[in-house]
Amino acid sequence: MKRLLAGAILLVLGMIPAEAQSLDDLNIQIHGYATQGFLYTTNNNIFTTNSSNGSPAWTEAVLNVSSQPTPKLRIAIQARYFLLGNYGNSITLDYAAADYKFNEKFGVRFGKVKTPSGLFNEIQDIDPSYLWSLLPQSIYPITSRNSQLAHYGGVLYGTFNLGPNVGKLEYRGWAGERSYSSDDGVLLPSREQGLIFPNGISGPLFGGALHWKTPLTGLMIGASDIQQPNWNNIKFTDAIPSYGTFSGTETNSSNNVPSYFARYEKKKLMVAAEDSRGATKGLLTIPEVFTAAYHNDKRTWYGMASYKLTDKLTAGVYDSQYVDHQAALGPARYSKDWAVSGRYDFNQFLYAKVEQHFIQGTAISYDTDLNPGGLKPNTKFTILKVGVSF
Repeated sequence: MKRLLAGAILLVLGMIPAEAQSLDDLNIQIHGYATQGFLYTTNNNIFTTNSSNGSPAWTEAVLNVSSQPTPKLRIAIQARYFLLGNYGNSITLDYAAADYKFNEKFGVRFGKVKTPSGLFNEIQDIDPSYLWSLLPQSIYPITSRNSQLAHYGGVLYGTFNLGPNVGKLEYRGWAGERSYSSDDGVLLPSREQGLIFPNGISGPLFGGALHWKTPLTGLMIGASDIQQPNWNNIKFTDAIPSYGTFSGTETNSSNNVPSYFARYEKKKLMVAAEDSRGATKGLLTIPEVFTAAYHNDKRTWYGMASYKLTDKLTAGVYDSQYVDHQAALGPARYSKDWAVSGRYDFNQFLYAKVEQHFIQGTAISYDTDLNPGGLKPNTKFTILKVGVSF
């Protein structure tokens, strides 16, 4: 599929009229940003960092190149260097896509495209665009951001004007393939148990989203749904001390992730909320060793608000919650995260963020290898971040 999409993009580029081939006519723009974060936790080490001693192991640098050779065609590519504890330390491709907009009601983009699910997924790769140091981890886990951000395939989109008394309706529909790299955060618990997916995991996905911009100025209500059906025969290697190393397969049944969200913006105020649920069933098999079934039922939501205190200073708060209804009772079943955030823009290029989290439960964001004494049920988590954009 990846080769087919690359060929399609090259075909579109070949259709650009010769008179639009000068650099000026291509309307090339180059943007980017870099951030450096410092993490400190009172109890548990978080995100595979030594945060209980204070850790600067969070660095990102992003470069975006886009071109608009014709009024209806836009081409863009974005690369990222990402280091967070033991995650990343490599350069990856966020997206590379061609976008052709026929009119307001219909457009198409294809390549490695952003998956337009939920409220923040399409912008979670652009740190300078929002207040938070971390988006709510119950729905937008930073350790799986590269995997959740985009897929190989296409997106159809458009807007219908329903009239002054009804508002506008935006739609998106998508299909393709999603990939999780072998070092993705979603696979961390498996890796720490000796279950290694050397080629990561991947499979088909499709979905859709509707955004209703209501007649009440500033209010948008929306819903999206992602289907990831039957990710079968994912190969892995498992190291079991009493048996040695064995190879096996994993089979996932359909994974359905609906989300419901709303956002209201008026002058200096922004209020938003999102609710999502994801249920997965699967089977791990190592021939002649074991077969194990698993099932999770994740319920997640957040509510947030922010206010622009001055032209340069913005403050906000959110409550992000996660619970797996199939997990055993106890702190490992849930995560409740209150966050208080502040951002100061020194100028249009330089900004700083500070964020304080109060976390109850250990269901997300922690690993066992860097917490050999066991996880404490509660922790306070401080983030300091500075960023520069151009």
